[in-house]
Amino acid sequence: MSFPRYPAYKHSRIEQLGDVPEHWEVVPVKRCLKSITQGWSPQCENYPADVGQWGVLKVGCVNGGSFDPSENKALPSALEPLPDLSIRRGDVLVSRANTRELVGSVAVAKRDYEWLMLCDKLYRLRVDEQRCDAAFLANSLSTPAARGVIEAAASGASSSMLNIGQAAITGMFIAVPPLKEQQALVAFVQNEAAKIDALAEEQRCLIELLKEKRQAVISQAVTKGLNPNVPMKDSEVEWLGKVPAHWRVLPCRAIVTEQTAKNEGAKCQDYLSVMANVGVIPYAEKGDVGNKAPEDLSKCKLVAAGDIVINSMNYGIGSFGLSPLDGVCSPVYVILRPNNAIVETRFAFRLFAHRVFQTYAQSFGNGILAHRAAIGWDTLKAIGVPVPPAEEQVAILQAVDSQTEKFDSLIAVAESGVALLKERRSALISAAVTGMIDVRGLVPQPEAVAA
Repeated sequence: MSFPRYPAYKHSRIEQLGDVPEHWEVVPVKRCLKSITQGWSPQCENYPADVGQWGVLKVGCVNGGSFDPSENKALPSALEPLPDLSIRRGDVLVSRANTRELVGSVAVAKRDYEWLMLCDKLYRLRVDEQRCDAAFLANSLSTPAARGVIEAAASGASSSMLNIGQAAITGMFIAVPPLKEQQALVAFVQNEAAKIDALAEEQRCLIELLKEKRQAVISQAVTKGLNPNVPMKDSEVEWLGKVPAHWRVLPCRAIVTEQTAKNEGAKCQDYLSVMANVGVIPYAEKGDVGNKAPEDLSKCKLVAAGDIVINSMNYGIGSFGLSPLDGVCSPVYVILRPNNAIVETRFAFRLFAHRVFQTYAQSFGNGILAHRAAIGWDTLKAIGVPVPPAEEQVAILQAVDSQTEKFDSLIAVAESGVALLKERRSALISAAVTGMIDVRGLVPQPEAVAA
């Protein structure tokens, strides 16, 4: 759909803005504000343990335009006096310190949160309501051009975590129409964005359904086989149920062996990491996210290509993989080498990737959270698993690969659709708040009520 442009434009004299509608003002953000305030993170351990009603809003609550205050850090009720860092309806929150992707993220509080305070990694912008609409300002700070200005002004000790000063925001120039026009523009953007979001949500639901179906197909194949008419028997294993009568049921220790060899003398410098729902990758590809690589690699475990690597703490949330590389990994990981005289390497991996198997294994782990209960080889080695004849394992793997390829293709198409919708949403908002489209006649007006 094409949208009309304004009848006349002028040059803004600001590089990132270019031409703007003739009647719009070009002003620094500070002209639109009553105040800008940085948050505060008290050291709560210095105060009594009696926790009151206050909490500190975490930086993660402002994430790429969304605002979710459900995560917060409780403060002691004895903490007095409290600084004025409450959050009110219409406050514009900006992520001051974050990763490169999220630093400068903006969101608007939709209601009062007087029981929450800002953490020191957030700025709170209070707009001058006579001059600027909060949602208009938030959208203006979220355009690609504004993001470029923020990233250029950001600094930090590492490439992944950056900081922005107040001047990077208050000194940024934006184009501002009259207040009523801002409000009409915001209404238009919200209406169009809601339509796009609904389409994107449909695609995301489709993606989840495809992933579930893919997992179900794999799980069925590796535990029940490809022939639905084959005679079955009770496996006598709780997580497994019935299996084909001609299959063996063996403990994990029969199909894999634990590898505990250490990297003596730190001869190997290829440190590997396990990422949830990704698998085993070189640590360098992970970047400065999560746990740091140890300086001394001599205590790390040796890993060979084809080994199954499991993060003993995060197995239940997908932190495991089949290593494509030789290298070393954290000493707390479980390294398992398939016994190829009994089982194909990839068939063994499919068993350990089985969701029901994972849940069953996690039930024996130690930890407060069930999905993050720590498990070890002592837990895994006695759990029974199905083992088809060698030629049937190969056939199952071929069938699974074929079906997975089809599902992955459909998922890729749906993910591409979501990405395109996201780009369209961003482009539409950017075009609206920079005056590239004239929305004044596009916003539905309330119907007149008969006297």
